[in-house]
Amino acid sequence: MVNWNEECDVLVVGSGGGGVTGAYTAAREGLDVILVEATDKFGGTTAYSGGGGVWFPCNPVLERAGTDDTIEDALEYYHAVVGDRTPRELQDTYVRGGAPLIAYLEQDEILKFEMLPWPDYFGKAPKARLDGQRHTMPSPLPISEVGDLHELVRGPLDFDRLGAPLPEYLIGGRALIGRFLKAMEKYPNAKLHLNTALVELVVEDGAVVGGIVERDGERVAIHARKGVLLAAGGFEGNDEMRQKYGVPGEARDTMGPWGNLGKAHQAGIAVGADTDLMGEAWWSPGMTHPDGRSAFALWFTAGIFVNQDGQRFVNESAAYDRIGRDIIAQMEAGQATLPYWMIYDDKDGERPPVNATNVSMVETEKYVDAGLWHTADTLEELAAKIGVPAENLVATVERFNSFVGTGVDPDFGRGDEAYDRAFSGGEPPLVTIEQGPFHAAAFGISDLGTKGGLRTDTAARVLDTSGKPIAGLYAAGNTMAAPSGTVYPGGGNPIGTSMLFSHLAAMDMAGK
Repeated sequence: MVNWNEECDVLVVGSGGGGVTGAYTAAREGLDVILVEATDKFGGTTAYSGGGGVWFPCNPVLERAGTDDTIEDALEYYHAVVGDRTPRELQDTYVRGGAPLIAYLEQDEILKFEMLPWPDYFGKAPKARLDGQRHTMPSPLPISEVGDLHELVRGPLDFDRLGAPLPEYLIGGRALIGRFLKAMEKYPNAKLHLNTALVELVVEDGAVVGGIVERDGERVAIHARKGVLLAAGGFEGNDEMRQKYGVPGEARDTMGPWGNLGKAHQAGIAVGADTDLMGEAWWSPGMTHPDGRSAFALWFTAGIFVNQDGQRFVNESAAYDRIGRDIIAQMEAGQATLPYWMIYDDKDGERPPVNATNVSMVETEKYVDAGLWHTADTLEELAAKIGVPAENLVATVERFNSFVGTGVDPDFGRGDEAYDRAFSGGEPPLVTIEQGPFHAAAFGISDLGTKGGLRTDTAARVLDTSGKPIAGLYAAGNTMAAPSGTVYPGGGNPIGTSMLFSHLAAMDMAGK
């Protein structure tokens, strides 16, 4: 028998959007909650999200804005893009559950949301929403309203990686975390601990009854009478696990925080949990910075990507996960290598035409000194500098330029879908490359975290290898196997999934 040091009803592991939602729900439903976060800040990967959005069709925020969407349409879209890779009941639970969750949260005056139009990522799929009316974000929050709590919220990325000053508002994912931390202040039955890492789960008579954590160098045994919720993010920061499960890329290039090492995954597997999708992640192109890390980038206003042969190989304006998957597929087929290059001209100067770099660009000379940015008077000279065949690069640019006048890209369909045109005023995102000098910027592969994990049922209960629930164990977010399978249906799926299934776990533990 374990000698328990602390007691609670619910032990929550992780403090991203899922962890704080689960802890808040449990506390609001009258349960004693202990939340443990392995690092020195709350927020997990959620805190690094610029929008902090959730893909929750037909939720009250969208209904107030006058959307004519229906859950049936949203289900048809989601089913069409996800297919049968994941259980249909899990998909349905996600699509149907978001609206009731927002309604539940909005009963608390601190938890405020607003619409952020963001088109679905498969615009040609049945019932895709092209106007963005399935996407909701947390309202920005002045730090003056949260006091010292804002210093406990992870990020933003520029603060953590570049030492930039903290802004006066919590926005995006940081706003979501800050609002939940503020909302939980009124619940004395919720205790939150930083620098507290899960070591292992405790099983008695076949049920998970608590966990062993490490805090200040000491092991602490926490008894959880109702259950343990694992919402600790993915294992993207663990290169050994990435290699074991075949996740492309490297830990240095992930957008997840350093604490996402897969300890919750390992603890669940150790007590018999089944897993799925362990080779999957939420992908994106990554602009390579002078520190050697390739960071999530989107919103390209010009330029093309070329491979080691100096040829285009992808729709540069597609949704980021779709670009990432195309690049990985080409790499696995031996048709692309890292780095690949963004080729652009001097219309807007030497800096790449990337409006959302997530990690801000630093001084130009640092990229040049690191061999990441190159400039030449001619395309032939530029090709020599980046090591691609000059005749191929010239032909590639000439062919792309010929598409601009027609507004159609017959090679890769750039501009064919609503998302492609989201950052170009609805026009085809095709801009000529003709005004010298010419430039090249190095790109790699980044990710927003792994998305494979413990298999769960619709109440977020973790399943064993025979498909039966493990009593007392729940998982959500990137610690669970994602309902979306091998695709990214729309912006806000990762955070939305984490929040919803953490909420469902807490409600199940509360007997509701």
